[in-house]
Amino acid sequence: MYFNCLLLGLATLPSLINAAFPNAPFVTSGQWIHDSAGSNFTYVGVNWPGAADVMIPEGLQYQSIANIVSKIKSLKMNVVRLTFAIEMVDDIKDNGGDVTVQKAFTKALGATNGEKVWQQVLKNNPTFSTSTTRVQVFDAVASELSKQGIYVHLDNHMSKGAWCCGGSDGNAWFGDQYFDATKWKRGVTWIAEHGKSWPNLVSIGLRNEFRKPDSTGSSLAYTWSVWYDQVIAAANSVNAANPNILIFLSGLDYDTKVTPLPYADDLGSGKKFRLTDYKYANKLVLELHNYQNSATDCGSMEGGLWDNGFRATGEKATNRMPVVLTEFGFSQSGTDYTKTYATCIKKLMPQWKTGWTVWVLSGSYYIRSGTQDFDESWGLLNKQWSDWRSSAAIGALKEMIDASLKG
Repeated sequence: MYFNCLLLGLATLPSLINAAFPNAPFVTSGQWIHDSAGSNFTYVGVNWPGAADVMIPEGLQYQSIANIVSKIKSLKMNVVRLTFAIEMVDDIKDNGGDVTVQKAFTKALGATNGEKVWQQVLKNNPTFSTSTTRVQVFDAVASELSKQGIYVHLDNHMSKGAWCCGGSDGNAWFGDQYFDATKWKRGVTWIAEHGKSWPNLVSIGLRNEFRKPDSTGSSLAYTWSVWYDQVIAAANSVNAANPNILIFLSGLDYDTKVTPLPYADDLGSGKKFRLTDYKYANKLVLELHNYQNSATDCGSMEGGLWDNGFRATGEKATNRMPVVLTEFGFSQSGTDYTKTYATCIKKLMPQWKTGWTVWVLSGSYYIRSGTQDFDESWGLLNKQWSDWRSSAAIGALKEMIDASLKG
């Protein structure tokens, strides 16, 4: 009963709740993100996946939402990158409404295992019921994050709910097997509209890791010109639906490059990205990913990251705007936190005074690439989501958090 009342309250009183949440909405100014009080805000957070086969945030069979959020809060993180799949919205729009969580587990894990895991989720989260839908779980996660003072950044991770990412997964590019560009625009617009009831929703990433399809299944060419046509149309739609939230633009090659955007380079067919073309220019942010785990030289990493997009934060950029490293990460099971890649990222983010969200919170997944109860060695949390996987790695992460927040 409390859960249903909570959802009703969030849905019917968005303006009142939004007014109460600390210093939202956000805007941009040059390389900076500012809160509503005019102070600089630096994204310092973690990825919480919710876009795989079950299409709800991971880990609820092991812990309550409140316990998981309290672990994030204990690190002084201020934002969660919460991923979702367009398929969830497609079901709502085209297939008679959202799927219950119980049915989602049965579909993803099979009748026996699905029911077993569902009962574990209920035990840890007793406010849920057999009528609770996937979207209502996202609502509950956003509500708990708000309660504990943490902002939400939504991310469209996939079209079809599944593990990400590869060139052959049908989600790579516009027109790919599962990547219907029209439904994608509808999906990100719908969830941006729905998120108006979340007081702590401050931004959305339009799409995670555009990449070249392995096959010729995509109906549209893999070019910056096509990127421009599709992404700007989606940004226009999202801004119209929810003008309060920031919109993160991701690039090509698994979002490792937004190279032509900082200096308004030609994207093909005479198209150029210019901030001055948009009435909502103060709502646009660039995002990048980086997984150079085999790096042996920080200087080369720094130069590559700068050239691939962070130069948008520089004084000479035509489109001077914030850049957030929304994905980076490494195994938490060994000593990777001491190696060049991890220590370089740890140095550069505070040095550049830029935001980041580490991959990944998940100690395990309900199912990943066909393997149920998959143990995630990159997870900050252990398989049972009960404690940190490596206290030493978390200690190093805390240093990066403190340096970023201080900067």
